[in-house]
Amino acid sequence: MYKFTRLLALTTLVLLMQPRFVIAGSVSVDVQTTLLDGTSQLFGKILPGDTIYLVAGQRDYLLIRNFYGLPNKPYIFINKGGIVTFDTDHAYGISIQNCRYFKLTGSGVTSNFYGIEINRVANGAGIGIGALSSDFEIDHVSIRNVLIGGIYAKTDPDCSYTTTREKFTQYNTIIHDNYVENSGNEGLYIGSTKYTGQTLNCNGKDTLLMPSLLDGVRVYNNIIKYSGWDGIQVSSAFQNCQVYDNMILFDSQAEYVNQMSGIMLGGGSKCDCYNNYISDGKGCGIENHGLGGNRIFNNIIVNAGITYAWNDFSATKMKYGIFVTDNSVLSDSSFYLMNNTIVNPKSDGIRFASVKSKNSLISSNAIINPGNFDYYENGNTQFKGENSYVMIPDKTSSVLITNNYFSRDQSKAGFYPDFSLQKNSPLIDAGYTKQPRVSFDFKYHIRRSDNPPDIGAYEYDPQTSVLQLKKETRSFTLYPNPVKKELTIGFQIDSETDVLFIIYDIYGNQLSVNKQFKLQQGTYSNQIEIQNLPSGLYLCTFQTNHHNDSGKFIKIE
Repeated sequence: MYKFTRLLALTTLVLLMQPRFVIAGSVSVDVQTTLLDGTSQLFGKILPGDTIYLVAGQRDYLLIRNFYGLPNKPYIFINKGGIVTFDTDHAYGISIQNCRYFKLTGSGVTSNFYGIEINRVANGAGIGIGALSSDFEIDHVSIRNVLIGGIYAKTDPDCSYTTTREKFTQYNTIIHDNYVENSGNEGLYIGSTKYTGQTLNCNGKDTLLMPSLLDGVRVYNNIIKYSGWDGIQVSSAFQNCQVYDNMILFDSQAEYVNQMSGIMLGGGSKCDCYNNYISDGKGCGIENHGLGGNRIFNNIIVNAGITYAWNDFSATKMKYGIFVTDNSVLSDSSFYLMNNTIVNPKSDGIRFASVKSKNSLISSNAIINPGNFDYYENGNTQFKGENSYVMIPDKTSSVLITNNYFSRDQSKAGFYPDFSLQKNSPLIDAGYTKQPRVSFDFKYHIRRSDNPPDIGAYEYDPQTSVLQLKKETRSFTLYPNPVKKELTIGFQIDSETDVLFIIYDIYGNQLSVNKQFKLQQGTYSNQIEIQNLPSGLYLCTFQTNHHNDSGKFIKIE
């Protein structure tokens, strides 16, 4: 996968707690190694852009520290020869400290989507990234059964005053194509939730310290199941932040107050949040406590909060499809909530509790059967009626609510089972024409600019074509999706290339490989029989000579 040009002699090393052998431009790390330190003599032999191979096998834990790559030459930590697995009673599976410009990836073999597996951490988090770490990418890692969070990515301030806001910024945090199941706290915890500061006793004096900010966050294509707290939490990410294409199932199982949502955009954050699928959690679908000036669009949110205190509609037990607050909003900034599909939320579809923002917009959303339409309180039926679709607690809020679709009966919306639109759906061409343009839908099919947008996460698309894709975002499409018998892969290539399409189960085990060699420039639609696969969610990768992309599809009977 990687080309090395320097000539380093093969050297046998016998160093306690260090890798055992070196090859040109790389280091291979055996399963007994628990410490990799970039300041050691061994790592003086490799340069930024080189690779540290984690040899396949069972490991206890691993600490990686003091590696500084370059912006276009990151250090790469990757599995080799199979799956790297961790099972530990330690405080972490992998800890990364004081590193910059690096990539940790489990993409070293095609036989498994997740080439790094952290199967149990009895006393801590799956992966912790901190101590002034910045400019990194984490991908193709499976994390299961951890006491606290799946992945922590933040540097907290301390009394050294080297990690406070004025001294350190965490740049370019990229976390994608990971799987987290059964985390005691958050699935992904990115940035400090204490945006307004935290008080520590430094040299005998209580001191307010401001945590570092994050500039450049991309969190995408992750699957989070059965998180104890929020599925994904991003805070203090003040610019260049995107949270998209994630699937979050059964969030907030610990029922910990104020930590119950599929996606939490916390204080100090300004994140576009789109094309996420959030289902059957005990918390709100999406909570936005950030700076404002961001868009929440094309998300599908199903059954948010309905299994949490199901017969209790008191104020502390309310759960919403989308919840917006003034916790850290900048005065006169705007929120844009557009083209979301929200079905069966426990309480309101959207609860917009911001008065500091100005000229906000709630448009082209489909909201079905909010639980607050009528509910029981003290033995009596209460009615909120239409207000339960979009609830504005303070009528001085500056927000336009227009061209949304509200119904208590899902069958009237004209949905297919995946909430895409049938040809008779009243949502077609019924969206708000003056909203900021959303140029693609939940599956990245283009929303035509010469028509009014359709309401909800999907644009009506009777005949899917790769040419309808937003090409800079997706290199291939899968249809139909959900699929019963035959899956079609649509893709377009610009020059001669080999093509490799691999299907995996949800745990990353390879199920099938489809290869085509030396395809010429053009548009292709290839069919794959999948009728023998059991019903469920599947992962896939699409690879050419020039790039690697991933996706998901659902098999139904």
